[in-house]
Amino acid sequence: MTYLQSIIPNNPLLNIQWLDASAVTFLSKFLFDIIAVFILIRLIYYRHYRRTDHFLTFFGFNVIIFLLTYLLNKVEMSMGAAFGLFAVFSMLRYRTEGISTKDMTYLFIVIAIGLISAISRDSWQELIFTTTILLLITALLEGSWLIRKEHTRTVIYDKIGLISPQNRDELIKDLSQRTGLNIHRVEIQDYDFLKDSVQLIMYYYE
Repeated sequence: MTYLQSIIPNNPLLNIQWLDASAVTFLSKFLFDIIAVFILIRLIYYRHYRRTDHFLTFFGFNVIIFLLTYLLNKVEMSMGAAFGLFAVFSMLRYRTEGISTKDMTYLFIVIAIGLISAISRDSWQELIFTTTILLLITALLEGSWLIRKEHTRTVIYDKIGLISPQNRDELIKDLSQRTGLNIHRVEIQDYDFLKDSVQLIMYYYE
């Protein structure tokens, strides 16, 4: 490059610094943010729920939050404005399809990771520590190390004669035999006496 500049000293293309300090900082933070979200979604969320339909939502929200917050942070955006931006994006949800509470929780986490990564001020220790704590807590709560994980499933049940409280044990036994699940309790949601059926929620352990 020095030899070329000595030959053509006035060439503007040779005087451009393609990666200055600010660009390196941006790319480093963005790479860290993407890696953290990948660990959260691919290694924690997908491992437990085996769903990929919200991957675009999670990564899209994270990247948008990171880019907006990082750019606004260049103009000395206050912490209150940063959390205001977090609140605005946190309230967004799809109108065509409901999002479950757990999916919304993961959405909040990916937004928080993008926000934390963007507003951190040259303090890699705090950034790594905060993000690691967030990922570890999520992994612990999703696992079975702290508490036994309870799952739910909604079904339409046809033996309406077993819904009375005194037949609850027989109802759970019948559902367990039919589904093969380790059901320990049920919750009745709705009745339909015209069709002799009932909608209920089964609670079971894996």
